[in-house]
Amino acid sequence: MSKTLVAYFSVSGVTKKLSEKISIATGADLYEIKPEDSYTKEDLNWNNKNSRSSIEMNDPNSRPSIADKVNNFEEYDVIFVGFPIWWYIAPTIINTFIESYDFSGKTVVTFCTSGGSGFGNSDKILKVCCDHSVNWISGKRFSAGATIENIREWVTGLGL
Repeated sequence: MSKTLVAYFSVSGVTKKLSEKISIATGADLYEIKPEDSYTKEDLNWNNKNSRSSIEMNDPNSRPSIADKVNNFEEYDVIFVGFPIWWYIAPTIINTFIESYDFSGKTVVTFCTSGGSGFGNSDKILKVCCDHSVNWISGKRFSAGATIENIREWVTGLGL
């Protein structure tokens, strides 16, 4: 029997709420990708070129540190990875997360939250961080109002 994990990064709480719904819909364990140094409102000011998020997102090699590790990661067969869209891609802390584990032979399903932006190049960029033996399922963007029913429909359509 496969074991599923929903790993997510959320600052405003929107991605967290969606991740909790995905966890309920799939019976998955939940893991929050917490930065070692939490983001402040100032850090997220995309209008300020010197804000922390602007600096990170303008540097493709940026890898913000994560506060802790997933226990027993090797036990999971399917990992949903969720994040908000920043600058039309996943925040670089998601790269840190993916590069921190061996995803060989696992299925990765991405999902994101956004007020209007799509996935952009998120999947293309993140997939490069993984071993080629990963079964990568390209993501879906959800709005804040996604329901458990919407999520169950999506998950059923994945054929996991």
